[in-house]
Amino acid sequence: MQELTQKLYNEGVEKANQEAEKILNDAKKEAEKIKSEAQKEAEKKIKDAEKKADEIKRNVESELSLAAKQTIRNVEQKITDMIVAKATDLPVKEAFNDSEFMKELIHTAVKNWSPSDESMNLAVLLPEKMQKDFDDFFKSKAGKELKDEIELDFSESIKGGFKIGPADGSFQISFTQEDFANFFKAYLRPKTVEMLYQGE
Repeated sequence: MQELTQKLYNEGVEKANQEAEKILNDAKKEAEKIKSEAQKEAEKKIKDAEKKADEIKRNVESELSLAAKQTIRNVEQKITDMIVAKATDLPVKEAFNDSEFMKELIHTAVKNWSPSDESMNLAVLLPEKMQKDFDDFFKSKAGKELKDEIELDFSESIKGGFKIGPADGSFQISFTQEDFANFFKAYLRPKTVEMLYQGE
């Protein structure tokens, strides 16, 4: 009986050991599987993060490059504007402050005014600061070299130059200081850009 009990005990222990070993092996395999999957997942996340970082880096570099180019263009534009303004604003201002030049300009414009309606009266709008000078000028010229009926108006809004048109106000042609400065700037700007930034 003791022998049988011992045999049963030994078989039970052996079976329990086998079962325990199987459970332990299964647990090891499961642990390896979990570890392998976790490692693969970690590697995937690292690759995704690296890819995202590269994409962000490329975007930042692209934006920095674009911002640098825009900044350079803006600086070049400001330099060009300063040079063009220096070359045009003061000479034009001086010319339009010269009453003899202005008289000649207006005289030429009025003499060559040839609308379809020859009886049309003209109106000239001038800077207020030149009122006395031009009142005298038009009085001496009216009815002789200039058209008989010219209305003179003066405005503080015109710093230099003049505007001319039919007295009924249907339209005006502007010959102001700003008009001439803008005209010369439009001509000089591309030439200045070409001279300053040739080959860029």
